[in-house]
Amino acid sequence: MYIEQAYKGLSDSWRYVVGLLVVFFVWQFIGGIPLIIALLVEADSLSVLGTGDMGAMAEVLGSNGLFFFMLLTFVIGLIGLFAYVTLVHKQKITQLTTSRKKIDYKRIFFAFIIWALISTAFIFVGIVLAPEDYEFNFKLGPFLVLAVISVLMIPLQTSMEEYYMRGYMMQGLGVIAKNRWVPLMVTSLLFGLMHIFNPEVGKLGYGILIFFIGTGFFLGIITLMDEGLELALGFHAANNLTAALLVTADWTAFQVDSLYRDVSDPVLGWDVLVPVFVVYPILLFLFSKKYNWSNWKDRLTGEILSEETFFALKQENGDI
Repeated sequence: MYIEQAYKGLSDSWRYVVGLLVVFFVWQFIGGIPLIIALLVEADSLSVLGTGDMGAMAEVLGSNGLFFFMLLTFVIGLIGLFAYVTLVHKQKITQLTTSRKKIDYKRIFFAFIIWALISTAFIFVGIVLAPEDYEFNFKLGPFLVLAVISVLMIPLQTSMEEYYMRGYMMQGLGVIAKNRWVPLMVTSLLFGLMHIFNPEVGKLGYGILIFFIGTGFFLGIITLMDEGLELALGFHAANNLTAALLVTADWTAFQVDSLYRDVSDPVLGWDVLVPVFVVYPILLFLFSKKYNWSNWKDRLTGEILSEETFFALKQENGDI
């Protein structure tokens, strides 16, 4: 009953509509103020910001500096989201995270380890199969700084996306629509479309959105089936952390001092389709066996309990 956790706070529709807008503003605009200040201090001009040229901004702040300020926007957004949920919805962060009595960190670490191993394997298989496409890029000093920034801030960056999309938005849409399929569809599609301005889309075309939307559906499914965000939090953190530390390219969202640099002329291919249509279904099977998932149709498309029914069941089971 993950979506129904919204009932444990104030779940009026207007609070969610206002909240989505307020948190987005804090994330995208308030969160960008430190970057603006840094560019003003270092370049004495915001002209480079207006161009949207990540390379030019990296020249001003350094690749690690720019990376830090980009991630900082998500950290500020996450703080804004938690503050809004706590103050306006009167909901505990645990209830935004999971239907369990406390956050299951073992689930987070399990999903993190599984996907970190798989994504790392994919990267090194690609390097072995096409070594001419990769350039060893290791520089001890910059890499250590990158590692510290990544380990400390990427989990917060991915948590912001998860709490905003598959946490706050999913619960809000669920209690408004009174079903599970609407929040699953909307959050998954929006998650994919959020990436439409990523440089990967400009380089590879809109076909890359298959990966982003497919990943959105995968994360939405494991959230609803597992009745909590823990698996999605671990998976997403592992995905972005391995991407940042292991491989960078001039056409990716993370342009940092990674271990390797992809110097190939990118082509949309198997590396987009295999995760979505092969690896994700295998992971769903693995998670379902480990956590004893059942009743897939009802958990993914069924109706949301009314607030009265939810609390009546809780009282009947002795949970309240």
